[in-house]
Amino acid sequence: MNILAKAVLMLSLPGSLLAPPLRAPVNPASERQAQKHGQWYLAETGHAVYCYGPVMMVRHPEGSVQRVATFCKGDKVMVPLKD
Repeated sequence: MNILAKAVLMLSLPGSLLAPPLRAPVNPASERQAQKHGQWYLAETGHAVYCYGPVMMVRHPEGSVQRVATFCKGDKVMVPLKD
């Protein structure tokens, strides 16, 4: 009886070898946010940039229109694209 009680106590402890390891809870909102898919674009400077947002047309004060990619990797919010 003593051996059976020790075995039950040992299996119920959190660090036992037969118990499955504890997993951290997963936040579904942060998991969805991490799965953003972007696209590679050719910037006006000739470099390739990876952006997550849509391509938009921006009007300059002098009246010209330019295509820009938005929300690019790094600190760039908008990157002018090469046509």
